[in-house]
Order: sequence, then C-alpha cells, then structure tokens
Amino acid sequence: MNVWILEVAAFAYLVATVLHLAFLGTQRAGAEVWGRRATWVGFAVHTLGLVVRYVEAGYTPVTSLHESMSFFAWCIVGLYLLLQLRYRVPSLGGFASPVALLFVLAAVSLGGEIEPLNPALQSYWLPVHVILLFLGDGAFALAAAVAVMYLIQERQLKRKRLTGWFHRLPNLDVLDELNYRCLTIGFPLLTVGIITGSIWAQQAWGTYWSWDPKETWSLITWLLYAALLHGRLTVGWRGRRAAVWALVGFASVLFTFLGVNYVLPRLLPNLESLHIYAG
Repeated sequence: MNVWILEVAAFAYLVATVLHLAFLGTQRAGAEVWGRRATWVGFAVHTLGLVVRYVEAGYTPVTSLHESMSFFAWCIVGLYLLLQLRYRVPSLGGFASPVALLFVLAAVSLGGEIEPLNPALQSYWLPVHVILLFLGDGAFALAAAVAVMYLIQERQLKRKRLTGWFHRLPNLDVLDELNYRCLTIGFPLLTVGIITGSIWAQQAWGTYWSWDPKETWSLITWLLYAALLHGRLTVGWRGRRAAVWALVGFASVLFTFLGVNYVLPRLLPNLESLHIYAG
C-alpha cells in the first residue's frame, strides 16, 4: 500500500512543480498559490505513506535506497514549507520542488519491496542517527537551491537586465540571509547526526570511528560546511562566495549519500563500506 501512496504524492509534487515553474515564467500569483497548496497536499500524502510503510515494515523506513530517497525528499519538502511560513519567498518553490520531485520519482522507480531488517541495524540509534542526517541534508539542499537563485539574480544585476527573472526573484540580501538560515539549520543537525552515529558504532562494533568511506566523506562534508560557516561568521563571507561554497557542500552531500556506494566501488573496487543500502 505504501508504494501507491508514494505514487500519489509524486503526482502531487509533479503538479506543484509545474505550477511553481509556471509562476516563475508568468509571475501569476494564482500559479504560486495553487503550487503551494499542491505541495502541502503532496507532503500530507507523503507523510501518510511513510507512516504506512513504518507500520508495514515494523521499523523506521530509512534503510533501503528506496526508503532513503523518499525520506530525503520528505525532509526537503517539509523544511521548505517551514521556511515559507517564516520568510514567504514565492519563487523558492520553483527551485525546491523539482529537487524533491526528482528524489521521489527515483524512489518510485526503485520499487518498494520491504526487506527484513539487517541485525546490525536493529537499534534505537537507527532512527535518531539517520533522521538527523537527512534533515540536515534537506536544509543543505534548500541552501543549494537558494544559492542557485542568488547566482541567477546576481548575473541579472551585472548584466543590468532588470526584467524577467530579476522581478521574479528576491533581492540579493534576502537570498543571502535565507542561505545562511538554511546552513544554521543544517549544520547542527549534521553535527549531532555524526555524533550519534559514532555512539552507535561504538555500541555495535566497539569503535567510535573506523574511517569507513561514508564516515570519511561525512567528515569531509562537515568540514566544508564548518569552513563556510566560519567564513561567514568571522571573515564576512557573503554573496557569491557563500553561494558557490553552498553548492560545493551540497555536491559533497550527494556524493556521501550516493557516490560512496555507487561511484567509489567502480573507481576503487577493493574499497568497501559498511553503510550499504539494502535493495
């Protein structure tokens, strides 16, 4: 049942994405309003799907690639809706919705067969560790979306094209502030997620840190965002530099999420990770 519920959510996200992009193209307020409503509907249905899968599987649905893709999209949409309640940036939907839709469609394409939970994952640390990390990654995804908006707006200003996209996007100060807020949400979540993972590793394998490939790339990602926040707080990094750095950080997030399991093994066949997705 949970799979077809996810398909309904994917359809709602598709409608939302089309409407948000229509708003960017026409600047008609109605398109944005209905796009936002469709996003809320998709998020509600998506939440129901996650609850149903939890009941059917008997464990937090974040262990397989299908589940992880779905949950990552849910985090992106949920954080996007929360940000909209606070900042009300209509054009953000045109950049955030396609990202969430992409991950949901990927989850749907993978199918959703429920597999028995690996004994190593049968721990109360599983939901704590993984949920924190995905929430942090969701905030970084939004930071990257805002960074793209910033770079587009900056380019419009440099070329002195004050029509079209210029009037559809917020001013640079608003975008820079929103980027910073996303980072301040994501970084603490990533930090606590890594710490809880280390505690879990100590209980499961007797060591806090084993330099597993995914652990190593998580640390690299943490260092990138730590450098960005340090630069913003102490050196005054803002604007284009912060936007580009946010995109680099999110590229590291994606590589940690997917590349370690599906790219590194092809480049380094002898390199193995304990953090392998089931299915």
